[in-house]
Amino acid sequence: MSKIELFGTKSCLFTAEVRGDLEWRKVEFVEYDVEEDSEAFARMLSICPGNRVVPILVEDGKVVMIGWQGRGCVVGELK
Repeated sequence: MSKIELFGTKSCLFTAEVRGDLEWRKVEFVEYDVEEDSEAFARMLSICPGNRVVPILVEDGKVVMIGWQGRGCVVGELK
């Protein structure tokens, strides 16, 4: 089975939409809040260098989606 990871934020509506879609389709995934988790933020940047748009969906270590239906939320540096 593939390992699915969702990088996003609690405040991003598009992250919520991707989460809802995955749950509706009964896809198992691990979710990371890149505003709350500095390690997840750093990992997101290493997987997708220079990108600060969430949600990002990763399957088996490869980016399969950035944003949701052409939209996303920009995240900045952690405080």
